Amino acid sequence: MTKIKDKIAWVTGASSGIGEAIVYELIDKGAKVIISARRKEVLEEVKAKSPKPENIMILPLDLADINSFQSKVAEVLDQFGRIDLLFNNGGISQRGMALETDLAVDRQIMEIDYFGTIALTKAVAPHMVNQKSGHLVVTSSLVGKFGSPWRSSYAAAKHALHGFFDSLRTELHHDNIKVTMICPGFIKTDVSVNALGADGKPTGEMDNAQANGMTAQECAKKIIKAVEKNKLEAVIGGTERFGVLVKRLFPNLFAKIILKSSVR
Repeated sequence: MTKIKDKIAWVTGASSGIGEAIVYELIDKGAKVIISARRKEVLEEVKAKSPKPENIMILPLDLADINSFQSKVAEVLDQFGRIDLLFNNGGISQRGMALETDLAVDRQIMEIDYFGTIALTKAVAPHMVNQKSGHLVVTSSLVGKFGSPWRSSYAAAKHALHGFFDSLRTELHHDNIKVTMICPGFIKTDVSVNALGADGKPTGEMDNAQANGMTAQECAKKIIKAVEKNKLEAVIGGTERFGVLVKRLFPNLFAKIILKSSVR
């Protein structure tokens, strides 16, 4: 059982949606939290809304700027001396047909969602190894378990995260470092609004499925509960989450279902 109280937790993608909700849950549990995203002014708003702003450190971070990660880690260690939990929650989604999507968009999604995430992990994890404790939490997606239309690049990046962190878990097991993969389904956030279209520009559109999804607050509660229980993986959402089981047991049936499903 992982205890959150008095732990030092770092959350990327903390400016809105699931990340912001995770921040408030961690604060409620008694943690001290480093919040990161690109825009400092939005992070200031998140901090101001917290019931305990004194327990929050703002640290702007761009997942595409991997050369800055070592200095960012140093700032956290100077402030707190340790990092107990890293919530790799930052990233960007995609909405576009695979053959219509510019290759530059495919690369951008992979650079941010995959390389940015593993680069930050590689900057943080050695300090966890030295302290012989730590917990790495990664926000993947249901499309990290199966592909769906309009999300080919996003699904590819999320699948890659599973491969990397499943391997990393085995390598860090003896250093008392846990890894939890989080696979949300349709969560009511702006992820589809901010998603990159085939031309690389944000779509600006809310998916119907997203709009009717689970709240970010409920999702965050389930994420923290999964972390506390040291779960290897947590699938979170509505009925769409059963797609993981259907694909595993009845792959041909799943292939037919996904063709008829409304994923936008």
